[in-house]
Amino acid sequence: MSSETSRRPPHLRPGLVALVAAGGAVGSAARYGVSTWVGPTDGWPTATFVENLVGAFLLGVLLEALVRRGPESDGARRLRLALGTGLLGGFTTFSTLAIEVERLVVDGRIGLGLAYGVVSVIAGASAALAGVVVGARRGGRRDARRTDLPRTTTPRGGAR
Repeated sequence: MSSETSRRPPHLRPGLVALVAAGGAVGSAARYGVSTWVGPTDGWPTATFVENLVGAFLLGVLLEALVRRGPESDGARRLRLALGTGLLGGFTTFSTLAIEVERLVVDGRIGLGLAYGVVSVIAGASAALAGVVVGARRGGRRDARRTDLPRTTTPRGGAR
């Protein structure tokens, strides 16, 4: 890597941008495949719901497993960017969720649209949390507590 490239912030390094783009292409193609396989529905947008839940879960697994490996290395950064930002970012779609909510509401299905939006957000957060739990179990028993933070004291003078 040239010295000019290494001085650039990570989000401007061509190699890292290419990893995100490649991962995004694969993730978007996978989302298209799921949407085609599930097909259109006349109610609950099943394909987007499934894509977002699966993506949130896998992102939770990935990020927790990477955190448990310790400080981010160059390899871990590449993995996070290619799989997390790229692949899973391309696979999941908040914009389609927003459009589907809007279409349901405009079509007079206000209750369904609001339920879909609220359930999607709650289920997505729950799926991500479940992924974190799985990532913690699969990522080893290593103590992932932050050791680079300064110790603070409680109001009574005890260490926290």
